[in-house]
Amino acid sequence: MLHLAQVQQNQISDEPELKILATQESETSWSLPTKEFILSIPHSKNLHEGLLVLVETNEKQVVTNIQSARNWVLDFVEKYLTLGITPGFLQQEAARVEEWRKDLTLQSQELGRKQWEMEARREQIQTLEEELKRKQKDFDV
Repeated sequence: MLHLAQVQQNQISDEPELKILATQESETSWSLPTKEFILSIPHSKNLHEGLLVLVETNEKQVVTNIQSARNWVLDFVEKYLTLGITPGFLQQEAARVEEWRKDLTLQSQELGRKQWEMEARREQIQTLEEELKRKQKDFDV
C-alpha cells in the first residue's frame, strides 16, 4: 500500500518515524486518515524531520520502501494545479454533474410518463377500432 507521509522525530526515542498524511485507495483516489497513524522506521541519515516521502507498506503495515515525494508532488502540481483544477473547481464540477444527473432523471421520468400515456392511447384506439369493426359488421348484416 502506498502512503504519503512526513518524517518526524519520536519524542521519546529520538528515532525518525513517519506520520501518514494520506493513503492511496486506487490509482486515482487517495484518502486522509481518520486518526493519527504513525509508522516506525529504522534510523536513516537521509530522512530529515519535515521531509515528505512516499512509503510503501505490506499488508502488515511494515515499511518496504521509502522515497522522496518531491517528484510525485511536482508531477501532481503539473498535471492538476497548472490547469486550474482546484478543490473549488472540483466541487463546482461535482455540483454540475449532480444537476445534470437530476435533469436526466426528470427527463427519463417524463419520457416514461409519455410512453405510458401513448400506450394507454394506443389501447384506446385499438378498443375503438374493434368497436367500430363490430358496429360495421352489425350494420352490414
